[in-house]
Amino acid sequence: MHTWWCELALVDGVVLPDVLVTVADGRFETITPSASDTADATRLPGLTVPGFANAHSHGFHRALRSRVQAERGSFWTWRDIMYTAAARLEPDSYHRLARAVFAEMAMAGMSVVGEFHYLHHQGNGATYDDPNAMGHALMQAAADAGIRITMLDTLYLHGGLNEQGYMPLAGAQVRFTDETAERWVDRVGRLQPTTSQRVGAAIHSVRAVDPESMAAVVEWASGNGAPLHAHVSEQVAENEQCLAAHDRTPVELLDSVGALETNFTAVHATHLTSRDIELLGACNCTVCMCPTTERDLGDGIGPTPELVTAGVALSLGSDSHAVIDQMVEARAVELDERLRSQSRGIHGAADLVEMASSNGHHSLGWDDAGAIAVGNRADLTTISLTTERTAGSSPATAVEAAVFASTASDITSVIVDGEQIVRDGHHRNIDVAAELDASIQELLQ
Repeated sequence: MHTWWCELALVDGVVLPDVLVTVADGRFETITPSASDTADATRLPGLTVPGFANAHSHGFHRALRSRVQAERGSFWTWRDIMYTAAARLEPDSYHRLARAVFAEMAMAGMSVVGEFHYLHHQGNGATYDDPNAMGHALMQAAADAGIRITMLDTLYLHGGLNEQGYMPLAGAQVRFTDETAERWVDRVGRLQPTTSQRVGAAIHSVRAVDPESMAAVVEWASGNGAPLHAHVSEQVAENEQCLAAHDRTPVELLDSVGALETNFTAVHATHLTSRDIELLGACNCTVCMCPTTERDLGDGIGPTPELVTAGVALSLGSDSHAVIDQMVEARAVELDERLRSQSRGIHGAADLVEMASSNGHHSLGWDDAGAIAVGNRADLTTISLTTERTAGSSPATAVEAAVFASTASDITSVIVDGEQIVRDGHHRNIDVAAELDASIQELLQ
């Protein structure tokens, strides 16, 4: 058993002082507010919140940071650069890069990552001797970094969509495909997750998966009680292509194959119709917003108030990893909406923390995490309230200081399943900056 004393802790949406937490077998056993510090307790000064969930990640995109900012371009030119990195990775190099990326997430307070994984095979499309070699590299990388992972194994069959139908794969895309949905089902069925891992399913997009194949993924996810994710309406062009080919929006197409259930998360959902929002809300789906990536790529601002009003839960992801910082993503949801609506206070600070924590855990299949509650997995992220960014806050405004002023640099301690993996702002066993530098230079030299 371990005991932690939190100067301030966010419990059930309320900041409580002097919270004594005991942990046994990786789960919260007792939570006692207004408690005296004890000699055997580890002190956590600052504001302690539930561990964050990064609900949408492409691990290898971290190598693109800064490199895709040198010139003007679009989502589609950015994608060409991304394919260059994708073409060069092998299991060993992917493990080293992902291990450092996931450790960076740990330092940013994240307890779990949803890895939207489609880089499955060799450069020429042939399978490795282990058909899940790349997936196993990612799962081991998360274990090395000390965080949980939901492997959102992704079906990717086509190179695009136009009025004539689906286009053939080209270039690096041949690495992504299992050729048929049946082969995808067979390969995914061979993954054997541990207690700190989940296997979920993903439909890459309506551009990359035809409706019949989508239905096979939906059936697998439903039959295995697994989360199901898909990129949805990130680009206006995607909507136009889907309407031209199928006479339906991407959300309507996914609904027609049975994808819209409580286990479904639409990633981005930037350009939705009112009917799309109604469909997502009626099925209690989740939408994963990735505001930094959406701004970085010029995607647009998603209709977050309308989604919340319709009953859609919002989660957060770092996607392309332009930054890895859940507080930056959380406040961007509110600040972007202020720009769109010219109104303030649409999403409160406690609601934004919920998006970053419990909603994200739910979307990744971890309903026993994301809140400081007895019986839950013991995940704690502590944010200093005495840095240059957060100094001057009071207990009454601690959550606002964390959400609207702090960054990942202000996170001092991260506990995942009762194990402290970040102490005094440093990862317990990985020199994250050095490993990121070495692995990225090796990949893109």
